[in-house]
Amino acid sequence: MPGFFFHLNAQCKCTHGAPVNVVPTQTRVLVSGQAVATVTAQLVVAGCPFTVPTGKPQPCVLVKWAMPAARVLVMGQAPLLQPPPGTGPAPALCQSPEQIPQGPPIVAAMQLRVMAL
Repeated sequence: MPGFFFHLNAQCKCTHGAPVNVVPTQTRVLVSGQAVATVTAQLVVAGCPFTVPTGKPQPCVLVKWAMPAARVLVMGQAPLLQPPPGTGPAPALCQSPEQIPQGPPIVAAMQLRVMAL
């Protein structure tokens, strides 16, 4: 499925509204002046407020991206792709420290020029 390259400064939040920070592993390939995120990049959530009804904190701590490019490589690694709006399921899931899926992240803004398969 085609999608737009996900990059370092894309505005992304966890399901509960906390910001997602992309820690890139490559900084040479850019889209719109920003480093492209690849499968080895870490997507870390900072300050998620989620707590289960019993009072136990279950914040989102990281995002697992499930939609890398199939035909394009960036520095030998597959870049992360974000599908165009309304074209399919969410490409990622937020996870708690116990790796419990919390829901898809919300991508509010990113580059819309470079696509891949």
